[in-house]
Amino acid sequence: MISPLITPAPLPAPDLEIHQPLPAVRSAFSLAMTVVGFVLMSLALLPLAAILVMVVVRGIDHLSWATLTSLPAPPGVEDQPNGFVNALAGSAIMIAIAIFIALPLGSMTGVLLAEFTQKTKLSAIIRSFLLVLASIPTLIIGVFVWHVLVKSLKSFSAIAGGVALSLVMLPIIALTTEEALKLVPQSYRLGSAALGGGRLPTVFRIAIPAALPAITTGTLLAIARAAGETAPVLLTAGYTAYWSEGLLKPTLALPHYIFLGATSPFADQTSPAWTAALVLLALVLVTNVLSRVLLADVTKSLLITN
Repeated sequence: MISPLITPAPLPAPDLEIHQPLPAVRSAFSLAMTVVGFVLMSLALLPLAAILVMVVVRGIDHLSWATLTSLPAPPGVEDQPNGFVNALAGSAIMIAIAIFIALPLGSMTGVLLAEFTQKTKLSAIIRSFLLVLASIPTLIIGVFVWHVLVKSLKSFSAIAGGVALSLVMLPIIALTTEEALKLVPQSYRLGSAALGGGRLPTVFRIAIPAALPAITTGTLLAIARAAGETAPVLLTAGYTAYWSEGLLKPTLALPHYIFLGATSPFADQTSPAWTAALVLLALVLVTNVLSRVLLADVTKSLLITN
């Protein structure tokens, strides 16, 4: 009889390896799949790399301070600077108009979806309309604004271009605002309610300030999307080789200038268009990277709080 105070010696563990070598066939298959995955990933990134290389190589030669600060020169004129400062200013004006329209409308729509109509039919309907608006080709948006504003005002204008770009930005801002508010910890709202805070003060003094960095990120993404759109400004803002005479007058945008230069038969018009493409690409890439970094930081901090 074995005494209960005596512990039996443990049996020797079998000599097994946790990571046993795979058979040769499985090892070869795993290596082949790794190579195939790497090749497919390279093919997916190849178009972006080709675009970046082509735009940088062709645009860097003409890049100078004079190009960025002078007006377009007539074709064939070589004794004056050939730039696109009016296109840069025109794009900035139209983006500012679009932000002025889309930011309050989009952010308040997102607040409505996240805070006041959660899990209701109205919320589902509004969200569906926003998704449809986000998926509509921007050419259709340009045609719509041309028919409503350009024909009514009897002139292309920066206002019409800004309105068209605001329709591009609106669904992006609204949907990102909704998602940003959903990430705000529920404990924030409960704490405000426990202290006697009403629904509106809780939303506008607690939830929105907490989600403001993420809302800013959504706005940056919307700006990056709108800045590169050609069809809306092509149909609504018009063209001028000089400074715009006002918000209700034709105003040149940077994508429109690039389009005209790319289709021009004159080499002296094509070269600055490549430089304009480089500038636009740099602005869009910087805005996208900045928004992604900011969004990652905000999401991480809110998830940790939750």
